[in-house]
Amino acid sequence: MLLTVDGLKVIYPVKRGWPIPKTRLLKAVDGVSFTIGAGEALGIVGESGCGKSTVARAILRLVTPDAGSVVFAGTDITFMPLKRLRRLRPKLQMIFQDPAASLSPRMRIGDALAEAIRVHDIAQGAGIDELVGSALTEVGLSPEVADRYPHEFSGGQKQRIGIARALVFSPELIVADEPVSALDVSVQAQILNLMARLKAERGIAFAFISHDLGVVRHFCERTAVMYLGQIIESGATREIFDAPGHPYTRLLRSVSPVPDPEIVSASAVAEGEPPSPLDPPSGCRFNPRCPFATEMCRSTEPELRPVNGRHIACHHAETLPPTGDNRVR
Repeated sequence: MLLTVDGLKVIYPVKRGWPIPKTRLLKAVDGVSFTIGAGEALGIVGESGCGKSTVARAILRLVTPDAGSVVFAGTDITFMPLKRLRRLRPKLQMIFQDPAASLSPRMRIGDALAEAIRVHDIAQGAGIDELVGSALTEVGLSPEVADRYPHEFSGGQKQRIGIARALVFSPELIVADEPVSALDVSVQAQILNLMARLKAERGIAFAFISHDLGVVRHFCERTAVMYLGQIIESGATREIFDAPGHPYTRLLRSVSPVPDPEIVSASAVAEGEPPSPLDPPSGCRFNPRCPFATEMCRSTEPELRPVNGRHIACHHAETLPPTGDNRVR
């Protein structure tokens, strides 16, 4: 496997209370495990605040995990000294949600890409300009745009530039954190098609963070569903979305738009806000919102276990009623 994440935990101390604040621990990521193979795309989905972006940052060591391990290409990078980690950085790249915020408004596009090349000593002299032009061409932009500033580009073009900046390193894995959520629908399709082509032609693997199930279905072979810092269901993308096995995955599916008036959601899961990650419920963390919850769910935390070809953290996964036809089209 190209990437193996095992038992990953990221915990933040949070001070609350007055007049003497008390420190409490927020488990943003609590025991997350998954793998990504070369050239594969894994979708990580869930509501805002579930911990998926923290997982993305922990993979790249933008935040330091508190426990667990991250192994990239056979090398454990979990607590690797930054000086050694820098040598691996070119192979691990990130595409950000807001393309404008990831580009300096005072720096020409070509200079932004060239700076990254120089920092990692990938090319010298004329080789830098050649690499910049090649990367821009590969993402559908003319090499001449290297002399322009970020404000001269649309949102979709800025995201292409962000992808080009990642490509100059010839990465093996790209972590994409909501890469199309800030773009118009038509532009989203263009960026997704571009990333799909790069995945097919270059064999680049993706950790694809998103809340849009339709986008994940289009791009990812496998999906992991997160809730309150934990993975509660994982497996083949189509199987999870066509027949979700966990009640929370059913909730995500039931509130996802389906462009067919004949298809009516069969989900019995009520909507609502998730509990505070500072004070998660005992047992199954989804039990306060789950219509299928029993006393076992309220007292015993379920393990992520194999069920019908996928992994589900639910005590009653085998006995839940069918979901009906509510598939992502």
